[in-house]
Amino acid sequence: MPPSLSPVRDVLTAYLAEYPDERPALSGLLNSLDTGGDPTSRATLPGHITCSAVVIDRARRVLLVRHKASGLLLAPGGHVEASDASLLAAALREVEEETGLPASALALTPEFRDRPIDIGVHDIDARPSKAEPAHRHYDVRFVFCLADDALSPTLTLQAEEVGEATWLSFDEVCLPALRAKLARSGLDGAIVPMNAAAVVHDSRGRYLLHLRDANKPEIWQPGAWSLLGGGREPQDGTLLDTIRRELREEAGLEITDLRPYAVEHAIGTEGMTVPIQVFTGTWSGDPSALRLTEGVMLAWMEPGRLPFLTMAASTRELLERHAAEHAAPAAGLTAGAASGEQAPEPPGTVPHIVGVHLYLEHEGRILLGRRHPDSAYAGGSWHVLAGHCEAESATACLVREAYEEAGLVIDHNDLELVHTVHVVDRPAEGVTKGYRGRSGCRPPRIQLFFRACRWEGTPELREPDKCVAWQWWDPKDLPEPIVPYARAAIEGVQAGRPYTEWGWTR
Repeated sequence: MPPSLSPVRDVLTAYLAEYPDERPALSGLLNSLDTGGDPTSRATLPGHITCSAVVIDRARRVLLVRHKASGLLLAPGGHVEASDASLLAAALREVEEETGLPASALALTPEFRDRPIDIGVHDIDARPSKAEPAHRHYDVRFVFCLADDALSPTLTLQAEEVGEATWLSFDEVCLPALRAKLARSGLDGAIVPMNAAAVVHDSRGRYLLHLRDANKPEIWQPGAWSLLGGGREPQDGTLLDTIRRELREEAGLEITDLRPYAVEHAIGTEGMTVPIQVFTGTWSGDPSALRLTEGVMLAWMEPGRLPFLTMAASTRELLERHAAEHAAPAAGLTAGAASGEQAPEPPGTVPHIVGVHLYLEHEGRILLGRRHPDSAYAGGSWHVLAGHCEAESATACLVREAYEEAGLVIDHNDLELVHTVHVVDRPAEGVTKGYRGRSGCRPPRIQLFFRACRWEGTPELREPDKCVAWQWWDPKDLPEPIVPYARAAIEGVQAGRPYTEWGWTR
């Protein structure tokens, strides 16, 4: 059956709230709704709705096809069919029929979500061959971005209706209203998570899972075990706010140590790709005592049970990966090591500590923090955001440190290794008043510097006992005092060098 009229009215109401000056142009469509007509039917005259898909890529280009009926380069689109559950679904069907791009190759944008970017009004000439009188189309245009980084995805054109396809810049779009809205939209084709979920686990390696209602096909993953979470709402400043709100609303949960873990891609109810920012945190309570407002139940699940549960494959893979990365410390160790005894090191071995560092750039400047004067290392000096790896990968450590120290949300997939410093601090450097080994030096360190391609948030002082200020600096005019190996790394990145040795004597 075609879309019900109530959601159609909701789409128009939201659109006119954004563009009230367009109400006169859409008056015929509004009158059709007010008089009980079905504006989604092509039989409704003197005008009815069509739907188009405005697909943009990372180069800020729009996918346009030449419709044989009009000869114009337009966004893929057409009439609403009886099988379309919504106007958005009609646009997704049309883009797949005309170009071969499935819904799973597309994602909504945070700027518009499921609201149209434009509603165009076109007068259509009579077509006696099809017994169609002159009428009007109200073209509801939804905007999507490609769900991967491909700039030129493979297209399969519908030969009967489409003559060619091309990608054009925003200012080359022939429809003036759409061109103007694209120009001021800020859209850049980047995939941005609009949903958040939480991997909640306890000290025993169990995971808190949510069983969704099976008899509500309109919800995401009905009848499946899933993570707690949901979509970002206008009052949420960040996705961390989103997941905190969702945990409170769905289960009355307050988890204090939530931190970013990964960005996962799932398939939503409309078949599109949905990027989800996944957070992780610990809790050890009784799920049956929680106030559950959505779904059927909450329960602890051992990793070994995951293959036997009804759940999305992407959720299962995410939890299995997390379980592998967070194995109990005693796993795989000898009895002596599990009891706390250290295995003997080979003669001459000197353990090296791994440090991670955030090389964060904004408008040509680099983020540095001024260390607290009482810091054991480099007190009062400027340094990049940094930390030491615990039982975790280097990128997982940096994601954690960025949030704990500065409130920045970064996905590990957006980190790029740009420099490595093999460093040993000598007493003469005078920046250290902490532990030193028998040689008079701190233990050698492998210092990894990662550039963040994208992040969310503004640097804030989350650990004032360690850092007293964040500031952006021109890399050619760095402050003093600055940690020496940090300066060397910044200069190395600027020069394109991948590696520096600091403090070693040859």
